[in-house]
Amino acid sequence: MSNLKWVRTSQENISDPLKGPGRDHSNNSVSGHFLYVTVPDGGLRKDWAAFQSPPLEPTTSTHPCKMVMYTHQFGPRSGGLTVLVADKSISAAWKRGGALGDVWVKAEVEIVNNSTFQILIMAAVRELAYGGVAVDNIVLSPECRRSNDSMWLEKFPKSPKDPCTVPEKMCDFESDCEGAEDEAACGDFSYSKGSSGWTDTSIGSQGWVLHQNSTAKEEYLYVAEAPGQQLTEAQTRTPLLGPSGPACTLQFDFALTGNPAHIGELSVRVIDSMLGVQPKLWEFSGKTGTEEAAWQPAQVAIGARKHRFQLAFESRAVKLGPSAKIQVKNVHFTGCHANYFPSSSTALTCNFEDGPCGWHQDNSDNFDWTLVDGMDHTIGFGKSFVVDMWSSSLRGAFGRLLSLPLLPSHTGHCLTFFYKIYGTNIGALNVKLFDKDGYEKLLWTRSGAHGNMWHEAHCPVPLQFTTYQLMFEAVRSGFDGQVAIDDVALVAHPCSVPRLCSFEGQQCGYRSSGQVYWVLRNGHTPTATGPKTDHTLETELGFYMMVQTGGSVLPAGAITTLTSPVRIGKAHTECLNFWYHMGSENPGSLSVYMKPMEGERVKIFTDNQDQGDVWRHANGNISSNLMDWQLQFEVIGRGGKDTHVAIDDIFLSAHPCENQGSKCSFEKGMCTWSNTQNIQRDQLDWELTSHEKEMHYSTPSEDHSLGTEKGHFLFLPSSNRTATNQKAQLLGPHLPPTKGTCLKFWLYKQYSTDSQLKVWTLSKGLLNEQLDVTELEGPWRRFDIDIVSTEEYQIVFEGIKGAVGVLALDDIEYTVGVNCAKKVTDGPSNAGGIAASVIVVLLLIGTLIALFIYYLRTQMRVQALTDPSSSSSLEDRGGFGNDNYEADLSVSSGVEPPNRLDLLKSPSIHRPSIFFDSFMFPV
Repeated sequence: MSNLKWVRTSQENISDPLKGPGRDHSNNSVSGHFLYVTVPDGGLRKDWAAFQSPPLEPTTSTHPCKMVMYTHQFGPRSGGLTVLVADKSISAAWKRGGALGDVWVKAEVEIVNNSTFQILIMAAVRELAYGGVAVDNIVLSPECRRSNDSMWLEKFPKSPKDPCTVPEKMCDFESDCEGAEDEAACGDFSYSKGSSGWTDTSIGSQGWVLHQNSTAKEEYLYVAEAPGQQLTEAQTRTPLLGPSGPACTLQFDFALTGNPAHIGELSVRVIDSMLGVQPKLWEFSGKTGTEEAAWQPAQVAIGARKHRFQLAFESRAVKLGPSAKIQVKNVHFTGCHANYFPSSSTALTCNFEDGPCGWHQDNSDNFDWTLVDGMDHTIGFGKSFVVDMWSSSLRGAFGRLLSLPLLPSHTGHCLTFFYKIYGTNIGALNVKLFDKDGYEKLLWTRSGAHGNMWHEAHCPVPLQFTTYQLMFEAVRSGFDGQVAIDDVALVAHPCSVPRLCSFEGQQCGYRSSGQVYWVLRNGHTPTATGPKTDHTLETELGFYMMVQTGGSVLPAGAITTLTSPVRIGKAHTECLNFWYHMGSENPGSLSVYMKPMEGERVKIFTDNQDQGDVWRHANGNISSNLMDWQLQFEVIGRGGKDTHVAIDDIFLSAHPCENQGSKCSFEKGMCTWSNTQNIQRDQLDWELTSHEKEMHYSTPSEDHSLGTEKGHFLFLPSSNRTATNQKAQLLGPHLPPTKGTCLKFWLYKQYSTDSQLKVWTLSKGLLNEQLDVTELEGPWRRFDIDIVSTEEYQIVFEGIKGAVGVLALDDIEYTVGVNCAKKVTDGPSNAGGIAASVIVVLLLIGTLIALFIYYLRTQMRVQALTDPSSSSSLEDRGGFGNDNYEADLSVSSGVEPPNRLDLLKSPSIHRPSIFFDSFMFPV
């Protein structure tokens, strides 16, 4: 017998807040009584406790004994509750395993027994952190009549034999006992007793039942009606499993069948022994078919779990009956042992069409990545890994996707992938390296809105001398957006130059050479000079590449160069965009070159002026003609003091650069416009999308540029996931002072929206309002604004989010130095320019006429001296042209025409200074 006893008590008599149900069920009071069992203060010597009813008379199937009670099974100490029937032997009539949460749950037991019997209620208790088992409100039906007969057992049941191994090795996915006894009842149907490892833990009106037919060798779990009163999901759990390894996978077949159009829902969840209930790993809603044989296979990645855990099937049927069934069979665990690691790094190269490959969830994070159908980069309608910030079930700040452990290598690797960061309030996507000691190193990061489109990424992975893992980390800053990855590949060679490098946590393969080295730094780096914030994040935490150019560091004439990795040549012209910062007087000269693998390098940009404490945008076209090439950022010292040159946000566009002032239609990206990431300025971002691609937000049905649903535009939705009156600022490049620059753009603003648009100019940190749009007549409308500024400035579009509706921008254009009346405002006087042009033209015409007359007179003099008879013939012709000149023109007169060179050499002839030998001027 067990020395662990049930105790009649109340919550006010329990001093430990981690024990007891809080209140009884009968009176819902802290002073109400109940039966309770937990770990005693001295620790466990036996792990079960039982109490029993008096002897009861035999019952029949027409008049069974029915018992109703309420149970409270809370915390990891709750190992389960069982109702036993004892007559000449002992058998189980009902059981409910594990912990059900901090709630009282109704239980009904029906007993049919043809001899005098007793009811035993037995609880299992685990020596863990908190919790226990309580019972209240036991009610027996009138058919449960007390008996005066004596009770005895013909044969006392054998005590369960001692486990073949310690509890920690039971159900750990590795056989430790003869015949795999320790793994036989853990929920895997491939074992003869595997299905019995699933225990119904439902607390509502539906529960799970195990169907077994030994004749047909058929077994499956199915959902049936249950005595609970709550409309919660039916749940069945395994025993404690694990820990598990990164390749751990749950496989099973399921069927939701019947006549209704919607049968119900089925899902898989993990209950961690330390962390509690975890988010759902997999779910299905609807039906698999009408016939019962409409089974479908499923595969769920369980991944590495550091603590012991339980797996649970959860389901809810719309309506149960013969015409609606929910069933699960053929449950198996594969690759789950904690020390099992597939060794091939090629497992990380994956398009996710057939599963997660060598990637798995990190179970120490807050939420999981999900394989989603219909939104991928590979084929457009396949699978990709997604974190949906819009999901109401998402909790916490970050979710991580881990690779299988990777072995040390003698070379560096390149991790390439496609990503999408979409939404007005999204967060960031990071790639990190996780070493065997648990240290994390940031390799790559992107944050803020990147548009409703896929982007390519190249992440260098440095040489590692110990086992390591790679990690994708989604960090959310709000509830309005989506992060996705697809087409991941890990290759054993250096990365080519990436299309976008923000230098956040890595140098993207750029290397330094020359007298002084470029360094990766941020605003916290202790140096005498340099930008206080980067351009990407606009904070002191953001990184950029910088070289000190002061005369004491980089003498006048000395050179330092920042060189990119090799990029594969293209047939078309690409546009290089970057931001640079040159500080203090005489900072040196910055030149950017495209250096082909063969031939001379080509200069595409240069600057040598102090540009003030601002980041400036620059671009230039690169035409490589299919030859591989590198970028070179070259700085030549000029002997300044405490000077520097810095580079950030290098971006290669697949299209040629657009000229300053040309219209941005957003069909090829955001041009020179960017969302500020300074949280002191705004909280949201303008997003780039098209109506055709949009699946979440309400948008204009067509853009303005193309007038089709395929056309792109920037928009700011009034999502209910973000607060009203939050701002989104769109910044243009730095523009020179102007007496009149015309800004033109098209705005979409629904009649019903209460969002606002303001247009500002930003100079020296101060905003100057240019336009405030609160109401708009019609969908797309054009606005023209003349901007006047005595200082260098940026144009800022500020959207202020309302409660409903959407704002959208398209076809933004500014004409520097030309106002909206198409008048040049920043060049020289127009009248003066015209007058000067007229004078020059008149002078040229006068000179030509004088030379022509002089030439005619010279020719006449020559002919008069050599052949007087020919003068009349020449006067009749009025000159000559090469169109009708013949070499033997004067043969008919018997006189050979003179050689002009001889004429010029003759001292008796005046030589003209210019011959017009190929033109005929009419007179």
